[in-house]
This record gives sequence, structure tokens and C-alpha cells, in this order.
Amino acid sequence: MKRRIFPATAIGLALALGFSATSMAQTKWDLAAAYPVSNFHTENLVQFAKDVDTATAGKLKITVHANASLFKANEIKRAVQGGQAPAGEILLGNFENENPLYGVDGIPFLATSYADSKRLYDAQKASLDKLLGTQGMKLLYAVAWPPQGIYAKKELGSVADLRGIKWRAYSPATAKIAELIGAQPVTIQAAELSQALATGVVEATMTSGSTGYDSKIYESIKLFHDTQAWLPKNAVIVNKKAFDALDKPSQDALLKASAEAETRGWKVSAEKTEWYKKALAEKGMKIVTPAPKLMADMRQVGEIMLADWLKKAGPDGEAIITAYRKSAPAAAPAKK
Repeated sequence: MKRRIFPATAIGLALALGFSATSMAQTKWDLAAAYPVSNFHTENLVQFAKDVDTATAGKLKITVHANASLFKANEIKRAVQGGQAPAGEILLGNFENENPLYGVDGIPFLATSYADSKRLYDAQKASLDKLLGTQGMKLLYAVAWPPQGIYAKKELGSVADLRGIKWRAYSPATAKIAELIGAQPVTIQAAELSQALATGVVEATMTSGSTGYDSKIYESIKLFHDTQAWLPKNAVIVNKKAFDALDKPSQDALLKASAEAETRGWKVSAEKTEWYKKALAEKGMKIVTPAPKLMADMRQVGEIMLADWLKKAGPDGEAIITAYRKSAPAAAPAKK
């Protein structure tokens, strides 16, 4: 039997076909995000993408596009829903006008700690994933922001001190707060906040220490009233068709990495809460303990917003709030 000798061109062709088959088996996803590269949510997304890459042996590559570079914050959900981006990270409360269930974590003083916020998320999660499913999407994971406080140029004694002020509204809930306290709502997303403050378009805002630090609010405003009013959540979502197109091992790896990112994200968010406040103080920001009248006024705002939300959300909303309240730890018995 004669030994066959393959010419170099034939070997090259075979290698090229082999590499082509490998590249065809690889799936590449763009993930649209709205916050800076240095933000802990974005850092968590980047780690998530690395974990997926490792777990799938490179079969699923996710590229994170931070700081609203691919789509603006309020455009990301529609982009994922329509398949323009396979995945994205959204602030759930931004879409409350579309469906009230998206906005439950934006109700002031409903859940004010990480433990309460996690219980609220657990009560909401199944309904949230079902809602996303009806829109052709799937929930991968969600992570809370640090508690929300009020940035203002003067110390606030009550909500009366905010009447007429230019108030940054980044969601239906923050726009509603403006309406209830008599402020002037101005819609500004995180990526545009620094410029809006510098040019006087916005004079006050209610947001986290994280956004305050990332957006350099300390360059324009020197007072942060630490109201700890609520903890909004970012959710990472995926187009359902894109998810279904993955093979089963890749789907499993994606879901495992999502669960790990969720656990890691909540932990980091809680750990960085005090760090952000210290960092703001080092930049010249005064961290203010809110006046009792201001807190009482804001709690009243929260009660009005909860009642309004329950009317809009109907039985599904009632079920979420009931489950959340039932999950509250029992109060310790009073000492005799």
C-alpha cells in the first residue's frame, strides 16, 4: 500500500476548515449596560461574562458595553426584547409605567435594608420572570443598589424645602415623588447626571451613594441626606430566542453563572454602601442624618405611593406585598 503525502495546500485547507467549524460553534452576545466601567454593577457583569466564557469553554462569549455606549438606559429593554441586543442590564423601576410589577422596589420605605430588599425580591421574582416571559425575555439575575438618599444644596428640614426645586427624575417613582413634594421633575439618566448638575438643569436628586460617587455629584452638591428610603434593583435580562438557541450545557452554564453573579452582586453592594459614603465625605460631601420632620414627610409619601401602586398592580401586586410581609422575621418577645 502506497503512503499518501498531502501537499501543504491540502493541509492548510483542512486546518482552515477545522477552525471555521470551531468559530461557527461559538456564539457571541453583546450585553448593553448603562453604568460606568468602574461601577460595581458593571464590574459584576464583566466577571459574569468571564465566568460564562470559562464555563462554556469559549462557546458563549459575552461582551459588556458599559456607560450606555450601545443603547441609552431607557432603550436597553426594548433592544433586548426586539433582539437588537441578546442581553442587557436594566433598572427595573424605569419600566413601571409599562407594568406596575416592575416598580415595586421603588416605593419609598417599603423595604429599606438589604435583608428586606432581598425578601421583597424573593416575593417578586416569579411574577417578574413570568412578565418578562410574556415579552419574549428571561430574567438571569438581579442586584440591589445601595439605599437611596437625597442630594441637595441646602440642609432639608422637611419636604417643604424641596418645593419648586429642579428634581432629577430617573424613573416613574422618582417622578411621582417630585409630584407629591411639589418639586419640578427633570428626566435625567445616570450617564447625563454630572453635566445636568454642572449646568443647573438639576438642583437635587434622590439616588444612591454609588451613583453619587460615580457621577461626581460632590462637584456640584455638598449635602447627602441619608434617608435610606429604598433599594432599587438592576436586572440582567436575555432575549428568550437567543437563550433557547443555546445548547443545554451552555444554558446550564449561563444560569449557574447568573446565580453566582446575583449572590456576589448583593454581597458587594452591601459591603460598598459605607465605602461610598466615606468616599463622598472625602470628596467634601457632608453626610446628613435626616431631620425627623423630613423623614416623617417622606414616609407619608411612601404610604401614598404604596396605596397607589397596589391599585394599579391589582391581585398580582397584592400577592407580592402579602408574601413579602409574611416573610418578615418574627419580632423578638419583649423582655419582662
